Amino acid sequence: MQLSQKERSFLEDQKKHEELCIKKYNSYANQARDPQLKQMFQTHAQHEQQHLDSINQILAGQVPSMGGQQQQQQQQQFQSPNLGQVGMVNQQDADLCQDMLDTEKYISHTYDTAIFEMQDSNIRQVLNHIQKEEQQHGEDIFNYMKSKGMYQVQ
Repeated sequence: MQLSQKERSFLEDQKKHEELCIKKYNSYANQARDPQLKQMFQTHAQHEQQHLDSINQILAGQVPSMGGQQQQQQQQQFQSPNLGQVGMVNQQDADLCQDMLDTEKYISHTYDTAIFEMQDSNIRQVLNHIQKEEQQHGEDIFNYMKSKGMYQVQ
């Protein structure tokens, strides 16, 4: 598979984004006070590493497989509406969540653009799969924040 310079540029950008997400999730997992939030951040860091591995495979001329069933099962634990009781909000955890939610929104947007720039439909499918997982991460964080009274939907 031969990538154009433009495709390679978009993929290099996504690679940097994934590297940043891995650093942030790992750092924030260490800083989080709530064990549930710590676990969610650790799990998301693992997913981001898989995304980075996929991007690196594409840059090396290979189309990675999209075996995401295990990831989807792991994510189910974060989708439960009973994530916790609304109560005293830890401001540090709230700040970490807000930053990661903003990061996931941005990353999802950049994948949207990159997908449209890829010529190969198999690569588009891989990037679309990654984007859906990024959106799921955002939903997990949103649900956590909402359940803890950190995010008010009006």
